[in-house]
Amino acid sequence: MKVVKSETEEPVELPTEDDGTLLLSTLAAQFTGTLGLRYRNPDTNSMRGIRLVDGRLHPPEGGSWGEYLYFTTYPSDSSTGDRKRKAVEDNSLEELSQKSKKCDNSIKTTDLLILGMPYKCTEEDVRQYFSQFGSLLMVQVKRDVMTGRSKGFGFVRFADYECQLKCLSQNHVLDGRTLEIKIPASKDGILPQMSRKIFVGRLTEDLTTDDLREFFSKFGEVVDVYIPKPFRGFAFVTFNDPRAARQVCGEDYVIKGASVHCSSAAAKGTSPGMSNNYGSYGGARESMFR
Repeated sequence: MKVVKSETEEPVELPTEDDGTLLLSTLAAQFTGTLGLRYRNPDTNSMRGIRLVDGRLHPPEGGSWGEYLYFTTYPSDSSTGDRKRKAVEDNSLEELSQKSKKCDNSIKTTDLLILGMPYKCTEEDVRQYFSQFGSLLMVQVKRDVMTGRSKGFGFVRFADYECQLKCLSQNHVLDGRTLEIKIPASKDGILPQMSRKIFVGRLTEDLTTDDLREFFSKFGEVVDVYIPKPFRGFAFVTFNDPRAARQVCGEDYVIKGASVHCSSAAAKGTSPGMSNNYGSYGGARESMFR
């Protein structure tokens, strides 16, 4: 007799017993989790179940399995559920791929705060160093109004957003001193550009850092994935490009059959209104597990 899980798969021939029955254990050895069989009645074109008694499957009326093609059945029809979940995942990925293509490429650059500059550095020194990353719209070294001496920090702004990203992703040393590059907060404490880090809620214990990295890499380069231990039901994913983080925030995604929710991971000390409940929780909790 020939058995399949779905019509698109290759049939598996299974041996029957001397009395013509099929042991459920024989069936389950080839199709894990199955509880029985069914076949399509040629007279009515409807599916008909096979009788199961004491662990043995009995052939249809007439005592012969015939030339029918038999389909395995599962609890709550999980085979159909698997296909539906896969369809949801495929549709989600297709939809998100379209979102990625529509990602806003017109994001404006912002002033970058440069900390730790050598006090002897001039605007020309700063311009010469940061020009290696792209064209600059502005260079400013902050000075004391009374003495005119440098305060050890300043600002630059790039003409192109990609150049800004390139600058932020690297370490910087100027005249022997390590610089710290930041996107400054506005007067109301809200960052003009969102973080590269997202908070992933509703995580299940079977999802690993590799699973998250593989899934979210579809939207942009992932530089870090962190799942707190002991398990807390959430994780943090950091992208190289904040546009990728902005793209996935506020959405639900299906990863290996589990529905997760993504939101902004609010940075420490930012305004509570900067993100939704997931993001606020993520920002507040992250420092406890790092």
